[in-house]
Amino acid sequence: MFAYLLALLLLLWFLCWWLRDRVRLQKVSDKHVFITGCDTGFGCLAARAFDREGFQVLAGCLTQEGARSLTTDASSRLKTIQLDITKAASIENAVNQITQEVGDAGLWGLVNNAGIAGVLCPTDWLTVEHFRRPIEVNLLGPIAVTLKLLPLVKKARGRIVNVTSVLGRMALGGGGYFPSKFGMEAFNDSLRRDMKSFGIKVACIEPGSFETRMTNCDVHRNSKQCVWDNLPADVRRQYGEDYFLQSCIRREKLMRILSSRDLSQVVWCMEHALTAKYPRTRYSAGMDAKLVWIPMTYLPTFITDYLLGTDTIINLNAV
Repeated sequence: MFAYLLALLLLLWFLCWWLRDRVRLQKVSDKHVFITGCDTGFGCLAARAFDREGFQVLAGCLTQEGARSLTTDASSRLKTIQLDITKAASIENAVNQITQEVGDAGLWGLVNNAGIAGVLCPTDWLTVEHFRRPIEVNLLGPIAVTLKLLPLVKKARGRIVNVTSVLGRMALGGGGYFPSKFGMEAFNDSLRRDMKSFGIKVACIEPGSFETRMTNCDVHRNSKQCVWDNLPADVRRQYGEDYFLQSCIRREKLMRILSSRDLSQVVWCMEHALTAKYPRTRYSAGMDAKLVWIPMTYLPTFITDYLLGTDTIINLNAV
């Protein structure tokens, strides 16, 4: 009897959560949303999707080529803003343009999406400069943009959406990407709590592996090859001459198994975080995030280390 009652309570709780999760804002046409990293990938797709929904989209693009490509399929409402989030002057210029666009209404949504992978190699192959660039782009850049735009978000009592990674919970290897995403998770948590009293909702999106420029296997292989070719001879001997090739094969096999082409899964999370009356604090996107990486973070460390140190995880997902 107790088991049936418990199951009923759980079912009622889920139904209430599901209904609450579906409640959306009625009007978005008067709301401005600023998205960084709109040249390609998630940002580009999100800018176009939000534009179709009626948002006043301000799209931050690193390159003029990316901005031109984005505006070809967009309405006249969408405006692009040149932005390099690692440069203070570029951020200041973008903030001035955004301030003029939003006026007294303020900025409803800030989506910190821009990011890079950097060089992903064993730690003893790397220099501090290999860590510096991903941390500047993935962590310090979004923090700088957020701090500058917070007064406008406060004015609108709006939303901040930080795109981190499911690998901000668990590092798979060496390089600056994983520390930058761990740091962004921490910034997201502190910002969410600090902004709650101002009526600002802060959400974190943790995508799994998707087929974007950031996960391009050829790019990663070339950058890794460059580092390998310049390693001291004794380090190469320690790893063995076939290590480079085998590690690339393993990574590419894992990407083929786990990566998704459906970038709209991440865009849906962004859209829900901006338009739901009760947005979630965390979103996971991709089946690999839900079924592989997040469950692995709850395993004992020695089990996770074993799985990541062998081909076991590849074999498991190949079944």
